[in-house]
Amino acid sequence: MSDSRHTGAWFRQPVVWLGAAILVASIAGSIITIVLAARHADTPVETGSDNVLKVPLRHPAAMSPTQERR
Repeated sequence: MSDSRHTGAWFRQPVVWLGAAILVASIAGSIITIVLAARHADTPVETGSDNVLKVPLRHPAAMSPTQERR
């Protein structure tokens, strides 16, 4: 009688374990990405000009108060 009761138990369903594995893998991947990003800083890319894709580069500290309102 106990066998018929456990045939549809949640822990016997493979889709539950697949979902749990995907959840654990995504959390682990997120943690690994955060750790790697914290340890290895990005180096600035030298463009050789004041434009990137025809857009002028401006630093917020160098902008005048009238330019900030736009």
